[in-house]
Amino acid sequence: MLVGSQPRRVAVIGGVRIPFARAHGAYAEVGNQEMLTASLSAVVERFKLRGERLGDVIAGAVTKHSSQWNLARESLLDSGLAPETPGLDLQRACGTSIEAAILIGNKIALGQIDAGLAGGVDTISDAPAVYSREYQQLLLRSFRGRTFGERIKPWFGLRPRHFKPSFPGTGEPRTGMSMGQHAEQMARSWRIGRGEQDELALASHRNASKAWAEGFMSDLVVPYLGLKSDNNVRGDTSLEKLAKLKPSFAADGTLTAGNSTPMTDGSAAVLLASEDWARARGLPVQAWLTYGKVAAVDFVGGEGLLMAPAYAVPRMLADAGIRLQDFDFYEIHEAFAAQVLCTLKAWESPEFCRDRLGLVAPLGSIDRAKLNVKGSSVAVGHPFAATGARIVATLAKLLSQRCTGRGLISVCTAGGMGVTAIMER
Repeated sequence: MLVGSQPRRVAVIGGVRIPFARAHGAYAEVGNQEMLTASLSAVVERFKLRGERLGDVIAGAVTKHSSQWNLARESLLDSGLAPETPGLDLQRACGTSIEAAILIGNKIALGQIDAGLAGGVDTISDAPAVYSREYQQLLLRSFRGRTFGERIKPWFGLRPRHFKPSFPGTGEPRTGMSMGQHAEQMARSWRIGRGEQDELALASHRNASKAWAEGFMSDLVVPYLGLKSDNNVRGDTSLEKLAKLKPSFAADGTLTAGNSTPMTDGSAAVLLASEDWARARGLPVQAWLTYGKVAAVDFVGGEGLLMAPAYAVPRMLADAGIRLQDFDFYEIHEAFAAQVLCTLKAWESPEFCRDRLGLVAPLGSIDRAKLNVKGSSVAVGHPFAATGARIVATLAKLLSQRCTGRGLISVCTAGGMGVTAIMER
């Protein structure tokens, strides 16, 4: 499988996305394919890739219609790339597009391809409405009928209940609990208070608002359907305003609409390449994707649903031979403010690090001033499969502006999984 004798370095050239929008708003009348095409097209335009045949495009969505089984390929066909460019659909819940970036990176490192796009998209506004299995089986029995009588007979069993639609939810099939309810359990287990969560949420909004005001987002986001910026960012919020919000997942809980991610529509994409491919086209390398790791936890057996990054990161640090403190930026996806705080507290815990991670000492604390410096999902929004690509593009630009440094990416996902990565400059 290896084309060369040595793995090649994986360059992150840069990424572009459309503004993230609160569900049932600006993007209420478009779907995954239109939004993903918009972000892929923006990358094509920014890096002058029109007519180029790339090695692969890997992208996906968490919530999509069955007709979108070939979403990546169909989207790239309208992006301006050469139609000979292959496309692959991928889905690892909220870690979809960071996993896509790692897979594209692996192909580049192995010499299988020279360049590729990784991306993700999700819409709550265009969620598929499906009907009960009982109704589906009725339709199939009718379809299989060979005579008119056999085709019509199943319809005599049609009942009003068959027309009640079912929409996708965020509940875990094995527990019946929503992600927010699981996060509420984690907050209680780790003793994360409401005040801590609101403070982290406030920092996310302020950092995101400042990033927009200073122009940091100007080349990372392209206008789409009249929207020019992420419409969930609240630069004018305050601890007092956040404190007035009621708990969202338990009457006596600490998670609210203010310290949790909103339901969001959006898409993002990022270009990765070999060093030679980038040099031949005069494209500056913003950063290098150097490590990736995925982990899972037994959330049914008692571990917190969103705690997998707490396991993946130390394993990745061992691969890299570095410490948790050896980073200039920490991009930790804010599924909920509580999730970030639980993860940080786990790394600081001697008991967790000894008993769960097998370490002789805790990983320790991070410098909070380096955490999500341009805001993260609580403020910006979280179109599930798009978040990883947003983070990769943001971190690549941060490292490029700094001209040196190292950044950690940590994304928790549904199903008790976590995807992590390291980027360097």
